[in-house]
Amino acid sequence: MFSKTQLVAAAAGLLAAGCALMPPAMNYPVTATTNQVDVYHGVTIADPYRWLEDDNSPETKAWVQAQNAVTFGWLAQIPERAALKTRLTQLWNYERYGVPHQQGGRYFFSRNDGLQNQSVLYTQPALSAPPVVLLDPNKLSADGTVALAGYALSDDGNLMAYGLSASGSDWEEWRVRDVRTGQDLPDVIKWVKFSGASWTKDGAGFFYSRFDEPKEAEKLTKANYFHKLYYHRLGTPQSADRLVYHRPDQKDWGFHGRVTDDGRYLVISSSQGTERKQRIFYQDLQQPGAPVVPLLPDFDADYDFIDNDGPVFWFRTDLHAPRGRIVAININKPARGEWKELVPQTRDTLAGANAVGGQFVVSYLHDAHSQVQLFDLAGKFLREVELPGLGSAGGFGGRRSDGETFYSFTSFTAPGVIYRFDLRTGASTVFRQPKVAFDPARFETRQIIYTSQDGTRVPMFITHRKGLALDGRNPTVLYGYGGFGIALTPAFSVSVLTWLELGGVYAVANLRGGGEYGEEWHQAGTKLKKQNVFDDFIAAAEWLVANHYTTPQKLAIAGGSNGGLLVGAALTQRPDLFGAALPAVGVMDMLRFHKFTIGWAWASDYGSAEDAGEFKALLAYSPLHALKPGTKYPATLITTADHDDRVVPAHSFKFAAALQAAQTGRAPVLIRIETKAGHGAGKPTTKLIEEAADRWAFLVKVFKLKLPAP
Repeated sequence: MFSKTQLVAAAAGLLAAGCALMPPAMNYPVTATTNQVDVYHGVTIADPYRWLEDDNSPETKAWVQAQNAVTFGWLAQIPERAALKTRLTQLWNYERYGVPHQQGGRYFFSRNDGLQNQSVLYTQPALSAPPVVLLDPNKLSADGTVALAGYALSDDGNLMAYGLSASGSDWEEWRVRDVRTGQDLPDVIKWVKFSGASWTKDGAGFFYSRFDEPKEAEKLTKANYFHKLYYHRLGTPQSADRLVYHRPDQKDWGFHGRVTDDGRYLVISSSQGTERKQRIFYQDLQQPGAPVVPLLPDFDADYDFIDNDGPVFWFRTDLHAPRGRIVAININKPARGEWKELVPQTRDTLAGANAVGGQFVVSYLHDAHSQVQLFDLAGKFLREVELPGLGSAGGFGGRRSDGETFYSFTSFTAPGVIYRFDLRTGASTVFRQPKVAFDPARFETRQIIYTSQDGTRVPMFITHRKGLALDGRNPTVLYGYGGFGIALTPAFSVSVLTWLELGGVYAVANLRGGGEYGEEWHQAGTKLKKQNVFDDFIAAAEWLVANHYTTPQKLAIAGGSNGGLLVGAALTQRPDLFGAALPAVGVMDMLRFHKFTIGWAWASDYGSAEDAGEFKALLAYSPLHALKPGTKYPATLITTADHDDRVVPAHSFKFAAALQAAQTGRAPVLIRIETKAGHGAGKPTTKLIEEAADRWAFLVKVFKLKLPAP
């Protein structure tokens, strides 16, 4: 066992070791090991890099500095990196808008002029009126690392509660701004996480959820338990906020409060980890001191509150319908035999629904791309919204009294176009159309269906230049996620465009574990079935090779968060199949993920090492524990950030150290640790460009690619 003194001594020598590169082999920083072992259900597991979990220790900070010295030194030697950064900056410099919405006679929308670190929030009294800046996050920090994390408007549109996140952390601080004057009120709400805000009808205050204040040294790592729902009345200190609902007997219940549009009810949705199920409670806000009433307390399905018509509540649910349906529940007659089905389940996955303009706007996923249909409030089909093609549509917000709504449509080669939709005529008109400095006609996307190891048919999108030669020599990036019921649909990315311009192929596989085909598809990639996700991903790679898109030597795999786990598992299970790996902010230690921040919540998908059967499954694929010394692993660039309090950076730290120690081949194993950044949300444009330039420069170097002529 190394002593504290030995660890300090080892860390002191890291910088000197880290700055030396001896081509063609890599000379990595020396990472001290300890004799730390744990016993799980009678099985002894070594954890020699446990000390890297302490992100505040001087030893860990020295290790981070030494690893970054090696990584950035290696990347700086790539001649093409400067040109890649220049092209990324050119492509990123385009005007883009968020989907507008109307509240209290005003319109609100976000806009980025191109290279602003953070998008700016605007308001205007009419679509034809000049917009006015309501909140510019770029003025809140010199380096653009303070981001607008969310906002909520009072019923009359005069007040805005808004949350700010610093350096990418999930912790948010909420304030209140007077929309009419642009000035902040004195109200400040702290220690908010995983919450929005919802105003009472009179605009006197709002509901929000928070955790107790952590100790300073533990705020980025300590497990988050005991979520609480509060009401804040304007003009009073946070210490006076009223606790509306909590469950001291249920430490892992989370709460989200939403006031109905008519102002009558507070609907409380209670989650439990990342399980795609909810409990639903409500409170009658017209009766002072009214109790919180259980409506759907069984935690047996996903219940997404849409809207209400008096005591009749509308929900999207997957109860007895794994691909989703819409039901009406009268809270005065809540027995299940009294429920009325309005929109039944179909072949496609019902991804979301809003009640706008006196009708339901229902979004479906058809083989992982969007379709949108309209129904009246009795469930009668009215029409389909005509979309421009194969892509993703989002938005369609508003109230039942609105005559219009807005939505965005995007694809792999088309940035988000904003449309205004007339709910009376069903006509879509372009509201804002961004212009990017590239020609989308030069590229194409196709969707194929391949067969996984057990015979399951899995869809995959493939995007590349038109006229691509299927000669097996194309550099290819295969991207995946496969978890938590999240569907990967066509999305526009400036970073991906740069890869396509390099002659690269970009493939996105819709793996089990995601939500592309509803809850059954999701459950098929969870817990003891998690290996299905990795099998689907490996089968996608094998299909790309077998169909002559690429070869293993020119095939890179990429993914972030749960997708980082995916990449880590795939590269340890099939190191021969890939030429490069790009795991970002990944969950790499499957035996200890539940011990940090919100990691415990992921047990709904992963299981837990505290369960004997689940421990065996987790150990079998845990990337950190699956590494085998003496193996030739593909070139790997691990990315993480020092303020990631979603997937703490210790996952990536320990995996990088272990992979560097296990690597026998000459392919580099590097870790890039961003500072003043988190899991990804709110990352400033400058950091996004830098990271993308490093990622593509890494592949250019590894795959020996040549940049196209300017």
